[in-house]
Amino acid sequence: MTATLDPQPPDLADSAGPQRSDGGHGTRAEGLLVTAILLCMTALPVAQALARKLFHADLAGAAVYVQHGTLWVGFFGALLATGQGKHLGLSVAELLPAGKPRLFARVFSAMVTTAVLALLCYAAVELVNADRVRQDVLAGGIPEWWSELVMPAVFAAMALRTAWLAPGGWLGRALALLAVPLAFAIGLAANHPDPFVWPVVVVLLLSFLVGAPVFVAMAGVAMLLFFAEGTPIAAVPTETFRLVASPTLPAIPLLTLAGYVLSEGGAAKRLVAAYQSVFGWMPGGLAIMAVSVCAIFTTFTGASGVTILALGGLVLPALVKEGYPEGFSLGLVTASGSLGLLFPPSLPVILYGVVAGVAIERLFVGGLVPGAIMIVLVAAYGVVAGVRAKVPRHPFDAKKALRDLWTAKWDLGLPLLVILAVASGFATITEAAGIASAYALIVEIFVFRELDPWRQLPRVMADAATLVGAVLILLGVALGLTSYFVDAQIPEALLGWVTAHIHSPELFLLALNGLLLVLGSVLEIYSAIVVLAPLLVPLGNAFHIDQIHLGVVFLANLELGFLFPPMGLNLFLSAQRFEKPLPVLYKRALPFLAIMAFGVLVITYVPAVTTGVVSLLLPHPGAAR
Repeated sequence: MTATLDPQPPDLADSAGPQRSDGGHGTRAEGLLVTAILLCMTALPVAQALARKLFHADLAGAAVYVQHGTLWVGFFGALLATGQGKHLGLSVAELLPAGKPRLFARVFSAMVTTAVLALLCYAAVELVNADRVRQDVLAGGIPEWWSELVMPAVFAAMALRTAWLAPGGWLGRALALLAVPLAFAIGLAANHPDPFVWPVVVVLLLSFLVGAPVFVAMAGVAMLLFFAEGTPIAAVPTETFRLVASPTLPAIPLLTLAGYVLSEGGAAKRLVAAYQSVFGWMPGGLAIMAVSVCAIFTTFTGASGVTILALGGLVLPALVKEGYPEGFSLGLVTASGSLGLLFPPSLPVILYGVVAGVAIERLFVGGLVPGAIMIVLVAAYGVVAGVRAKVPRHPFDAKKALRDLWTAKWDLGLPLLVILAVASGFATITEAAGIASAYALIVEIFVFRELDPWRQLPRVMADAATLVGAVLILLGVALGLTSYFVDAQIPEALLGWVTAHIHSPELFLLALNGLLLVLGSVLEIYSAIVVLAPLLVPLGNAFHIDQIHLGVVFLANLELGFLFPPMGLNLFLSAQRFEKPLPVLYKRALPFLAIMAFGVLVITYVPAVTTGVVSLLLPHPGAAR
């Protein structure tokens, strides 16, 4: 079963990493700390944009501090994710017989996770010691290596928390801690590490299969490969710290915060009411409403699981009540959960831009028409189903529609705000993300007053930081593994094999579609981006495929992978949320899978739907900002 980052019932999340014993572990201090960091990260980009436009001034060091804030909120978010069992992972432990076999598998997972985190702590200490001799300072004269201290400190805390949460009581905890000196002893004894490589890889793979987070397996493999080559394992946290150099990376926590704030503030109910008033009079109007509101909600949150879990209880009963067949309604909600991932300010688009080195604003513009194609195709099928089921149509009430739209105007305005801020040149993508975060906070705290700044806001910010931490730590260790691949010239070897066996861009894109469809169903979308994008971008360049087009095709295929049996994430989430057997979900999602697959083929083989819009709206290529 695929674990997910999304807010979910405890029984849906307990397959990711160390198991929870009391519904989640984390301290209030950690929540308050990430709240303070996120508030500062929100304020600084907004102040920077206003100072530049209104006063033609620059806030010295603001951008750098925001980047370092991303490092800190990412690591403390990862610590929160450790306590709550929300790191990305793939677990088959629940398929084992209950009792000792399952308990042993989970203890084994905790042991490997604890050992790898301890090794990461050691590697981060080596990095800090090496950087202490450098003279790099932040604004105000603060040595840069002070900021790096968060890495060994949090890695150590994550190791201890993982051991504490190990199942099996004190024996499980002792075994988890015992794995740490055992790992270091193996390293010290391995004068010739080559014979150790494959056995340790097998251990890491087994731990991943029974519940260790993805980042643990990737970090373990990366450190092992560097160690075997005689390179210090500090290379892994070095690549993680290099994330700070990315000027666009802070957009990830800021836009994630904006989405979580809107979700907590009741945006879902307001959007459902608005779209129902606008589309309810049309044939299949309620289905159009369901598709539209799910798509825009996924755009806010960047995660289809949030959409299914948050909106499923609202949308599915409404569809069935109006007369839509239950099976169709179930498939529609399951499929619609992955729509909207191509629209701003979607987190996967930003992450792909950071990993692939593609201009994020151009990715967003390039995804507008392809994203609309996917929505229109699914909505059209909803209209057909509504007509066949003779679903009653409601008289159009212009006053009510205008009133509901007016109520939801603040929610609908967030994506527009981001687009206008970037397209007009008023703000960079990071500054626009800060503006979006501030906008969401103001709307929910002061306009709707749905979010209590003292009781609810710290929890919402901690939830957002948990998602950010799980994504960023995965991205950091993935860059370490990618660094090894580059040193070992693996991308060049892969490029040579592909170009020797595939001789046309069309055939390459077809093979890419098949590969991403399968991998997208077994890899969580963030894992797929950080693992696959660095390998596929050079291949796209070799076949002279436009980078923006390749990125949109990549993301559209992963969007489709959410529905691909047997492991598509949306299938599992819907089965759990609506208490339906998985075979039922396979059957109900199949028509939507076929429809969306047709849309992906259109996006793939009609590149003008992507590149034409980019050329029209952003004619001059620019670097990612």
